[in-house]
Amino acid sequence: MKFSILIAHYNNAALFKDCYESLLKQSYKNWEAVILDDASLEKEKEQIKQIIAGDERFRFFENEKNSGVGVTKSKLIELATGDICGFVDPDDAILPTAIEKSISIFRQKRDVVLAYSQFMTCNKDLQPVSPFKSAAQVLNDDPYFFNYPIQIAHFVTFRKDIYEQTEKMNADMKIAEDQDLYLKMYEKGKVQFINEPNYLYRTHSGGISQNDNRPRSREYFAQVIFNAMKRRGLKTIHGKTVPDSYTDPKEIFSLLEYQNKVSYRIKKKLRIYIEQVFG
Repeated sequence: MKFSILIAHYNNAALFKDCYESLLKQSYKNWEAVILDDASLEKEKEQIKQIIAGDERFRFFENEKNSGVGVTKSKLIELATGDICGFVDPDDAILPTAIEKSISIFRQKRDVVLAYSQFMTCNKDLQPVSPFKSAAQVLNDDPYFFNYPIQIAHFVTFRKDIYEQTEKMNADMKIAEDQDLYLKMYEKGKVQFINEPNYLYRTHSGGISQNDNRPRSREYFAQVIFNAMKRRGLKTIHGKTVPDSYTDPKEIFSLLEYQNKVSYRIKKKLRIYIEQVFG
């Protein structure tokens, strides 16, 4: 199996070296790295090109104009030649066995279409601070699963051939494009949790996720969830009516309030345990 590491880059060359070096250390050797630059400054692009020069495993492409993360990530998947794909941000890194452990899941379990692990939150120097504790195995084949609250997170890897069977990533998304991908893949087969951190997530002032985007993130995530409800043909959720059209994120998230109840969580954990034990 060939693995495609997908990197969407925009003016982040100063922190790319850590990402690059983490790829060189991978225990699994059959991989490529596809970098798509979203109209960065020329000096930024040149710095990336200098770092990867001479290594044919790295392929560098450019958008003609700044197009946003949705368009860029959609194109990256199209450019990938591997069987399995996974996104790595240019300012982050993955652990040496990250790809190997993902590939192992896909080889052992043909019905798994997406695998994901824990990630380690790091400081600006990529030194580990704490693991993301919410990551966990989710219940498969549940039409009411919307990854809210977040459980599927970095390092996410997926089968490209199955992705091609979905509606594909919504290129119009400026935020929450990853959630759109996860839910569409979830609808096509099993997802598998790798219970260890395989991804180093850097927090710094220039990071997209650290900017003041929380209200917009919630707005986009609500749209992703609503679209999933419509794809799945859901008319009601826990006695509440799913609206015919999207108007307000509060209306969407209110449909999922029951999932925060202790009784619901206990039942869900029991169902996940049974699924893991009996298949």
